[in-house]
Amino acid sequence: MQNSSAKIRIWDLPTRLFHATFALCVIGAIVTVKAGAAWMDWHVRLGIAALALLLFRVLWGVFGSHYARFCQFVTSPTNTLRYLRKLREEKHQTYKHAGHNPLGAWAVLAMLFIIGFQAVTGLFANDDILTQGPLAQFVSEAMSSRLTGWHQWNEPFVYGIIVLHLLAMAVYALKGQRLIPPMIHGDIPAVELATGTPSARDDLALRLRAVILALLLSCGAWWLMNLAANAGSSFN
Repeated sequence: MQNSSAKIRIWDLPTRLFHATFALCVIGAIVTVKAGAAWMDWHVRLGIAALALLLFRVLWGVFGSHYARFCQFVTSPTNTLRYLRKLREEKHQTYKHAGHNPLGAWAVLAMLFIIGFQAVTGLFANDDILTQGPLAQFVSEAMSSRLTGWHQWNEPFVYGIIVLHLLAMAVYALKGQRLIPPMIHGDIPAVELATGTPSARDDLALRLRAVILALLLSCGAWWLMNLAANAGSSFN
């Protein structure tokens, strides 16, 4: 019998910090683009920061702890449909999965793709007035305009995936499964998981690996921000 007070570490500290800072950067980028031209410099900076964080998450999905790795939680569409059928049948859903469940896995991939597309196209976008992405100066005006159009076209999908993310958390909360607390402190009570569920690694060596990765990506983000700050208005 498992100790009712025992907890199992699921989300390592780097994953939790990514989740919080990524959410803040995405929200900040949305707020600043709606606030007007005076805030566009901050929109660009926050977009670049969001892209750096997204790249961190992709790499952490390969080099991170057990439950953060894509190979652990990404599953086939067939398994996802099977999970959805079980979800409809169960009136009370407790933690069946340590980490992302099959549906959550596809939601993570969708969010990374949609926001990643938004961030990458933003690097080449321009408003034809004052602001342009840091890499817009390296492409033709026609290409920059095309990517600007894609950047604007994708905006509703960004809002949509955020709303779906919030709705999913609300649905799981109604079924008795709170997703936010474990993403804050990293732990799930052992009694809510299958017997023998392993704890994720979250030691100093793992965190140092994350710090090195974050520093390298921060250098890239800083370079892009400086390019954006010094970008001219002419195109090749």
